[in-house]
Amino acid sequence: MILSAKYELMRKNFRNFAETEFTTEIQEKLDREGGFDEELFAKIAKNGFCGIKIPVEYGGQGGDSLAYVLMNEEFSRICPVGAIYANTPNSLGSGPLLACGNEEQKQRILPDVAAGRKHIVFALTEPGAGSDAGGTLTTADADGDDFILNGRKCFISGAPMADYAIIYAKTNRALRGSRGISMFILDMKLPGVSVGKGEMKMGINGYPTSDISMENVRVSKKDLLGPLDNGFITAMNTLNGGRLGVAAQSLGVAQGCLDEAIKYSKERKQFGKPICANQGISFMIAEMATEIEAARTLIYTTAIEKDQDAKDSFVKCAMSKYYASEMANRVAYKAVQIFGGYGYIKDYRVERLYRDVRVMSLYEGTTQVQQMVISGALLK
Repeated sequence: MILSAKYELMRKNFRNFAETEFTTEIQEKLDREGGFDEELFAKIAKNGFCGIKIPVEYGGQGGDSLAYVLMNEEFSRICPVGAIYANTPNSLGSGPLLACGNEEQKQRILPDVAAGRKHIVFALTEPGAGSDAGGTLTTADADGDDFILNGRKCFISGAPMADYAIIYAKTNRALRGSRGISMFILDMKLPGVSVGKGEMKMGINGYPTSDISMENVRVSKKDLLGPLDNGFITAMNTLNGGRLGVAAQSLGVAQGCLDEAIKYSKERKQFGKPICANQGISFMIAEMATEIEAARTLIYTTAIEKDQDAKDSFVKCAMSKYYASEMANRVAYKAVQIFGGYGYIKDYRVERLYRDVRVMSLYEGTTQVQQMVISGALLK
């Protein structure tokens, strides 16, 4: 797809920032030590990237889905963790507020999120309710001017440093499945809120993930987000945009792997010639590049259609996430194969990218969940 001058300028801006600020030293430190790099996040926020998709009236840049995709792609090409720093406030974090928040809620929270002064996370998954998010066991019982929340969320990206969490809880136990679930803005400093130990992960180190537990937490009814008993549909709609973001992250990682593989295959010599001169290597590179370009076209087109409110855009988001995440895993595998034994050594970037990309086909809906969404829409 040929982008207009406006979007090419955006791409250049995102790329320049990533290549300048996501240094090898920072990436290696994040992978080795985990934690959260506040200094790097401050730079991302200062450049307006935390609010790229948040409307101007709430302190953001007012960008569209294509701008959001380009940011995720270019950041992930250099550093997937850095991409998540910028992605979360624009995606799952702010999505429910933008969809259902009243004016007071938006004005109170979104400007701080867009400026990077506050962190907001999306808390849907539970130990027994992952792909089946409708099986939520967290409860919220009305009590005067408050709701009392009890339950546990798990695998919540960004929970350890969150100021707010969007919590999904059952408010009507008489309704089965996904019905009777409501959304709440949870102030993470409220009594009864606790955060678990950071998970030890295969990849994406440098963006902490942990449980959020709630024990008799009083949340004001002013922090009910959207209609009572009808929060699940907003969760699913929010995940549509999040899936597009993960697709773009996958695309960026795949491009980064291809960049590394091409460079290495030209430099590495065996049997008196660069290994790229061997058909086995050159054909792998051709396959990688073709799959990346196919994913890029699908993702860009989906971003445009989503902003045009195309009725099947939710299916295209699922297709984008499904294809791009699986594609990126294939491309990363081939990149490591091209590097041979060196690809298995931590001194080489493809080793880290190979670990980082694995989560792309898991979070924000597994590959199999995307297949359910796609087939369900086609066969209804």
